[in-house]
Amino acid sequence: MNELLEFVRGQAKGDLVPWEAQEEAARRFGRSLAQVEGLLLEAQLLPARYQRNRQGISTAQQLRLHRARVAVIGCGGLGGYIIEELARLGVGTIVAIDPDVFEEHNLNRQLLSAPARLGQAKSEAALARVAEINPAVTLVALQQAFGRDNGAELLQGCALAIDALDNIRVRLELAEVCDRLAIPMVHGAIAGWYGQVFTQFPGEDHLQRIYAHGVDGKGAEKTLGNPSFTPALVASLEVAEACKILIGVGEPLRGRKLIIDLLDMELQVVPL
Repeated sequence: MNELLEFVRGQAKGDLVPWEAQEEAARRFGRSLAQVEGLLLEAQLLPARYQRNRQGISTAQQLRLHRARVAVIGCGGLGGYIIEELARLGVGTIVAIDPDVFEEHNLNRQLLSAPARLGQAKSEAALARVAEINPAVTLVALQQAFGRDNGAELLQGCALAIDALDNIRVRLELAEVCDRLAIPMVHGAIAGWYGQVFTQFPGEDHLQRIYAHGVDGKGAEKTLGNPSFTPALVASLEVAEACKILIGVGEPLRGRKLIIDLLDMELQVVPL
C-alpha cells in the first residue's frame, strides 16, 4: 500500500490524483479501481474527477460516499437519472433493482434507454452505464422484482434506499422493509408536470398515510404520463437528499414534503 501511495503522490497535482494515475496504480499493484480510490481518499488524496465536489463535499465526506452502499429500487425514469448521479457523485456501491426490460414507450424520458437497448434488462443497462462513466463505482445489478418477502435480502448492507418506483403497492412494501431494517428511504414520485419528494426515517409512516387509499395500480402517472424533464428534476432532488444523509450535512425533507409544479413553476414545502 505504501508503494501504491508513493506512486500516486508522484503523479498527483497537489492532492489531486489524475484518472490515468489511478488506472495505472490499479494495474501496477493488482488492485481494483474501487480499492485504489478508497486508499487515495483514506490518505486525504482526492481523485481529480471529484475536484468540483470539494467546494461542498470535503475529502473526508467523499470517503464516506465511497464507503456507502445505496439501493435504487427501479431503473426507469427516475432510477436511470438517480444511478447516473450517484455514480458521478462517487457513491461506492449502488444496488440497482428492477425486473423489467426497456420498451419503446420508455424512450421519451428514461436516461438508460435507447432504440438499440429495447428488450434489454434495465438493470443490465445500468451496469454498463456505470462501468462507462465511473469504473471506480461498483454497481450490483439485480433483475428482480422487489417485495416484502425478498426486500431485506436485496437491501442487505445498504445505508439507505431510494424510491424510483411507479407502483404504489411495491412502494409501500419498500417503506415497510426499510422500517424493518432501520434505514431511511428517500421517496420521489412523478406524474406529468408534477412531482413530490421527501425522506422517511425509521418509525415514520408518512408514505403509508399518503397512499392509504391508493394501494393498487401505478398512481397519477398512469393518466398524466411523464415528459423527459420531470424525472430528471425529481431524481436530482432525491440524490441531493441521499447525499445529505450519507455525509451528515444540511436538513433533509423529514416530516415535510416538497411539491413540484413545473407547469406553473411553483415549489411548495408542506408539513407531513
